[in-house]
Amino acid sequence: MRRLFNAPPPQPSSAERIRSVLTAADSMTVVTDEGRTEVSRLDGADVAEHIHLHPAMAREWDGDGDGPSYEGGPTRATLEFTDVAPTPVRDRVRARVLLAGWLLPSAEHPSPEGSRCMEFSHAVLDRGGERVTVGLEELMDAETDPLATCEAGMLTHLIDDHSDVVGLLLRLVKPRVTQRVRRALPLAIDRYGITLRLEGADTHEDARLAFPAPVRDADQAGERIHALLNTARQRSPRSWLLSDS
Repeated sequence: MRRLFNAPPPQPSSAERIRSVLTAADSMTVVTDEGRTEVSRLDGADVAEHIHLHPAMAREWDGDGDGPSYEGGPTRATLEFTDVAPTPVRDRVRARVLLAGWLLPSAEHPSPEGSRCMEFSHAVLDRGGERVTVGLEELMDAETDPLATCEAGMLTHLIDDHSDVVGLLLRLVKPRVTQRVRRALPLAIDRYGITLRLEGADTHEDARLAFPAPVRDADQAGERIHALLNTARQRSPRSWLLSDS
C-alpha cells in the first residue's frame, strides 16, 4: 500500500529484526543431517542463549543442503525460528529466521550445561517471501528492540483491555484503505512504531504508524501510543485530508 507520508516510516533493519526474533523466541528447530530436533524454553532462559555463535573457520556453506559432515568434528546445522503474531490476525507468521553454521563438539568446546557452540556462516530473514542474508558482524552490531520481550503482552493487552484504541488509530490510515476493512488488529509493535493488520473479505494489508520518536525503553511505549491517539482524536472520520502521494 502507499505510504501515509512522502517519506516511508522508519522500521527496524533486517539485523535488528533477527536479533529481536532470537531474543523473544520460545522455541527453535535444530536441523542436521541426522534430522530435526525441537528445542523449547524450559528454564526461563532465552532459547537463543543455548547456542553461542563464533566466527566460522575456513569453511564454505553449501547452498544445496548437502554439505559435508566432519566425523568427530563440526556438524553442519541450521537453526530455525518462527516469529508468530501474538494476536489472532489472518496469516500469523510474521517472519522466519534461519541461522546457518556448524555445531562444534562439546568435548572440544566446553560451554554451559545445555548449550552448544556454533560456528556461524550467515543468517536469513524471510518476511513475506522476501529473503535477506545477514552476516555475523552486522548481526552482532545490531541492537535488540527494547520491546522485543514484552511485545506479546502489550499487543494482547491492547486488544483485551483497550479495544477502542485500534478504532482510533484507524483514523491515521487513509479512508480509501479503511473502507474495505472488515477487521483491524495490531500486528506488531517495535521501537519505531506500531503496525496494524487490515483484513478485508479475502485479502489483508498492513498499515505502519510511526511514533513521534523512537522508544528507548519499554516504559516509553505507552507515552508514544498516547501521542498517536492524541493525533487521531483530532481527526474525525470525515476530516482525513491526507493525500494519496
